[in-house]
Amino acid sequence: MCRILEKLRNNFRSRNRLQMLTVMNWINFVACQLFALLAAFWFRIYLSPSHASSAVRHAFATLFGIYFAVFCFGWYSIHLFVLVMMNYGIMNLASIPNIHSPLMIITQKITTLACQLHDGIGRQAEELTAEQNRLAVKSRPSLLEYLSYLLNFMSIIAGPCSNYKDYIAFIEGRHVHMKLLEVNWKQKGYDRLPDPSPTGAVMYKLCITLVSLILFLTLTKNFPMAYIIDNEFLDKTPFLSRLGYLYVVTQAAKPKYYFAWTLADAVNNAAGYGFSGVDERGTFRWDLLSNLNIWNIETATSFKMYIENWNIQTAAWLKRVCYDRAPWYPTALTFILSALWHGIYPGYYFTFLTGILITLAARAVCTFHCSLLRPLLDTISCQLHPHMVKQLVPAVSPLSCLCRLDVC
Repeated sequence: MCRILEKLRNNFRSRNRLQMLTVMNWINFVACQLFALLAAFWFRIYLSPSHASSAVRHAFATLFGIYFAVFCFGWYSIHLFVLVMMNYGIMNLASIPNIHSPLMIITQKITTLACQLHDGIGRQAEELTAEQNRLAVKSRPSLLEYLSYLLNFMSIIAGPCSNYKDYIAFIEGRHVHMKLLEVNWKQKGYDRLPDPSPTGAVMYKLCITLVSLILFLTLTKNFPMAYIIDNEFLDKTPFLSRLGYLYVVTQAAKPKYYFAWTLADAVNNAAGYGFSGVDERGTFRWDLLSNLNIWNIETATSFKMYIENWNIQTAAWLKRVCYDRAPWYPTALTFILSALWHGIYPGYYFTFLTGILITLAARAVCTFHCSLLRPLLDTISCQLHPHMVKQLVPAVSPLSCLCRLDVC
């Protein structure tokens, strides 16, 4: 009996230590991101391209990023720094046509830079898609540019991944003007390019982070995740009740990601990074680095719609480094890469391998559904105004078919 009691005490102490460690990790994360938010405002105001050179901006972003990494991860951050420096050596010593292969084992930013550098130097322009040609990097970055891109304080803790050319344009002060020129801003009757402020977007995103944090703390307190492995819950709770509780706790965990990703987006915006152009109403948009669309996630009507609005920058990375480059089975290979990138837990592989089947099944059903519905829609489209047809299609087709209408 004494041994059993001692074993229970040890298990209780271990569990308490694990909980304390988790709490401290969260405190470190939040403290770093809030400090990064203040540093980002200071960076935009006092180290703007008109006040500081690109080298100074690169150096500041890199040094603060290194400090945040050491503060959050301690001596484990050495692993990150060693990998970064090893790959810089590979990038400068390896032949450019083969640079993407050894770097695919590292993180999103390194593989993004590797592929874009490979596109810019190791491939012909006619071999590239329009997007690959736009993002291609034509020359090797300097050590300072490389370290700043990978280790800058705005994204070292929670991301997101961005394209190398966008980041360099931001550091050099060309980021906002470049996006405005893409929408032909000068042709809209203005004499000069404006200098949009991100303050409104930052405040809005901070409000979202606050609400998300409150929801997360409230819901996880009332529906603790640890309860799903409790022996009493497993032995005495009916299967359907367990399934329902599992659904509730997974929904309760989502605000944690809303909080982390929206705060990371706000940090980048506060530094002046993340401007994406102007919407149809003429409003400045700061969603270039946004990692989610909460409304579309919560109202998603299909698996495709859900994954297109969840972890958006990772989905874009997977598309650019895998889906667009895979010689065959791009869907399957992309899901497999996503599983490998996430880690070694079996749940990742179960999730993403199941995702392959769901995606392929959805495409097959949609194709079959469209083939049956297309004759009816063709007939309707010849008799109704095109605007009325567009309103009718979602009502007739809850699967939101991808086939386009050829209006007579």
